[in-house]
Amino acid sequence: MPVVPILPIPNSRTPHPKVKFQAASPVGIALFVLVATAGTIVSALVNRPAPAVASMVLGLYLMFAIKVADQWEKCAVLRLGRYRGLRGPGIFHIIPVVETISRFVDQRIRVTDVTAESALTKDTVPVNVDAIVFWVVWNAEKCILEVQNFYDAITLSAQTALRESIGRHELAQMITERETLGRELQRILDEKTNPWGITVQSVEIRDVRIPQELEDAMSRQAQAERERQARIILGTAETEISGKFADASRVYQDNPIALHLRAMNMLYEAIKEKGSMVIVPSSAVETMGLGGTLATAALAGPPR
Repeated sequence: MPVVPILPIPNSRTPHPKVKFQAASPVGIALFVLVATAGTIVSALVNRPAPAVASMVLGLYLMFAIKVADQWEKCAVLRLGRYRGLRGPGIFHIIPVVETISRFVDQRIRVTDVTAESALTKDTVPVNVDAIVFWVVWNAEKCILEVQNFYDAITLSAQTALRESIGRHELAQMITERETLGRELQRILDEKTNPWGITVQSVEIRDVRIPQELEDAMSRQAQAERERQARIILGTAETEISGKFADASRVYQDNPIALHLRAMNMLYEAIKEKGSMVIVPSSAVETMGLGGTLATAALAGPPR
């Protein structure tokens, strides 16, 4: 019993585009109805079946011979299996049975959404990466003759290139250098698809997701780093303040009057608010020489 290989399904959330085939175009059907109706009327007038039969044959020929391609579409014409050229856009004619047409190729810019799940980065971190590929068919002849299914080829090539690029970059690079990663993917895909008549215009990395456990660990690491920086800044500030105090102590050591004036200023700042009271130890009063000063102020009484 022969074994049928199972082809992998492209890992893409973009719906597969509908392939347009045209056994009979709307114009051909309209011509068939028109010619058949006219032949039937003529046959009824002359009371002979020959005009009706001829009109039916002519109408069937026109129905399958007249094709219409939209403005953005082209198709290939094959005569007895050999390529004869491209047709479209607009209305064109083929010889039924002798000539056949391929599927219509859309030459507008197209978007394919690809994803790489559980791919390992260079530093062995599993990530899920979503990307968007913008591509366009610039040569319909190559696209039809060189590739069996160019849409699946683009999707699978983009997914493979995305996984390879993830393996060459570390997690930090993928998060901070998405544009660089997108340009690298665009170059890789364009080199592969150009012989098919397809150009990859750009690739955008839409999202980079990591496991929740790793995300929590990275969050704790970032928080610890911020706390370390805060402690370093606080220690630096304490060092600078202690240096300033050391400089001030040397100045006050050589100039006791300046120290007394500073002490009096500090005391004044403490008691200048109305209703405030400051308790100063007697040793501090004697050290600053404020006993006589305070006594003199008390004898003078409140200002009038």
